[in-house]
Amino acid sequence: MQTCFTGVEIGRDDFGNRYYHSRSTPKGVREKRWVIYAGEPEASKVPPEWHIWLHHTADAPIAKDSPYRKIWQKQHQQNLTGTAEAYLPPGHTLEGGKRHKATGDYQAWQPEE
Repeated sequence: MQTCFTGVEIGRDDFGNRYYHSRSTPKGVREKRWVIYAGEPEASKVPPEWHIWLHHTADAPIAKDSPYRKIWQKQHQQNLTGTAEAYLPPGHTLEGGKRHKATGDYQAWQPEE
């Protein structure tokens, strides 16, 4: 409710999160910026282009056609740790606890005596 009265929507990201800044800011005070999450509130849902805006690193989020965006960059993905979609390496207890035998190129470290 407070966002409706005190905030101005700046934009939305690909996840549906909405970004706001305060309508008025007193002189000498830094503008307040915040996000209203689409769905469950999770800070890792904020993509880098909006993160820099939220934390006053940039005056605006990075545009989609910006030269700072590279073709090889992956799409932002929220942190999936603790969810069913989390990465589990081979040998993890939740993946059966079995891992492939070492290929012979591994030598365990032994402290010097």
